[in-house]
Amino acid sequence: MHSPQELQQIIEEAINAIPYPRQPHNLYEPIRYIMRLGGKRIRPVMSLMAAELFNPDVRVALDVALAIETFHNFTLVHDDIMDKAPLRRGALTVHEKWGNNNAILSGDVMMVESNRHLSKVPVQVLKAALDTFNATAQGVCEGQQLDMEFESRHDVDIAEYLEMIRLKTAVLLGGAMKLGAIVGGADEQNAALLASFGENLGIAFQLQDDILDVYGDPEKFGKQVGGDILANKKTILHLHARALAGADESQLLTSEHLLPEAKVKEVTRLYDKYGIRELATVEMEKHLEQAHQALNKLNVDEGKKAPFRNLVQQIMQREY
Repeated sequence: MHSPQELQQIIEEAINAIPYPRQPHNLYEPIRYIMRLGGKRIRPVMSLMAAELFNPDVRVALDVALAIETFHNFTLVHDDIMDKAPLRRGALTVHEKWGNNNAILSGDVMMVESNRHLSKVPVQVLKAALDTFNATAQGVCEGQQLDMEFESRHDVDIAEYLEMIRLKTAVLLGGAMKLGAIVGGADEQNAALLASFGENLGIAFQLQDDILDVYGDPEKFGKQVGGDILANKKTILHLHARALAGADESQLLTSEHLLPEAKVKEVTRLYDKYGIRELATVEMEKHLEQAHQALNKLNVDEGKKAPFRNLVQQIMQREY
């Protein structure tokens, strides 16, 4: 079986070989730009890994891998517009370089390109692939909508938050694996188990991200520690703290009267007082265990599961 690094190289070569039209320049150049801006390509890698469990020709899943990666980058283009983000992967965002209108239209074409890639899969699995892709894409959009709505809501609970991150982040990992399994020749049960594996891994990863935002080493985490606290984001830690703390203490979570450094310090102290980090870690480990359980039930040789266990370790092994 191929290593994730080898699969990543296959994907990079395929992305660089996509023959986007040259004109209109301001429609297609932003697509070439965002698609070649890098990233770990974890979603298409997972598609190829899933396919290779059932078919030695990993390239059988290359079109669905490209569909997933194109769709993922389409969501980034539109998310960056909504967030007014200036940078993506250390470079200017598409809307900063070409303007909002061009970015929106290029994003729309990326959705068309995703379907074009998907239409190339063998006809005998085309319907199943389309159904899976459409459900995945719709789920991601639902998750983004919920995330936006949560910004102005004060009654979000933990169950709603977990469903939001499942939709916004995790279904794309699950969908990527299910699509790879489908075109690789997996039966429905194995395809569903790989979807469950990917979804639960995605939820665990996001919960770990919430924890690292407060307790991570900024040099190793790669982000500003306390950024979620300063943005009043309703993370798993925020919601647990709001549920356990008294009314006066809870006001700290959204206080606008403290300097940034003081707010991060005070909210972290509140988290420590109520054992919030431990509660969030329990939830993260629960979903990680569910991912392992799905992998254990997968009806393939145990030796073929080793790369997936290694992948879990690589994804989740971020230092605090």
